[in-house]
Amino acid sequence: MPDKQVEEEVKTSAIQYAKKWGESPLPPMVLATLITAQHARPFQTLPMLFPPVLLFSTYLNLSDYAVDSAGLNAAWSTLYLTLARRRKQPFTRKWGARGMIRGATMGVCIANLLGGGLTCAFGRRGKEEEL
Repeated sequence: MPDKQVEEEVKTSAIQYAKKWGESPLPPMVLATLITAQHARPFQTLPMLFPPVLLFSTYLNLSDYAVDSAGLNAAWSTLYLTLARRRKQPFTRKWGARGMIRGATMGVCIANLLGGGLTCAFGRRGKEEEL
């Protein structure tokens, strides 16, 4: 009988986690949902331009364009983060329901910026892998 093979656990680095985040279709969908929850009522036109683009990014990802989707997601997440950072919010409002949603939205934007940017910069498209 052969001896038991000892399997080593390979530790995943933070860069690999960020790349997996950028390749996933879920983050743009979550961000679109949070933006819609925050700006649909009362309707605000400028922030509501972001969810259709993020949903298109999810569609691209599901259509096997993960690198392009990651770049689009990172770019639009950065644009929304820039827009959201300009709105000043008093300290007491940061701990309400809207403040928590705003904080979660900005956190997902930062994660999308890092993960999508990393995937876009170092990812390989399907045709490039065949060569």
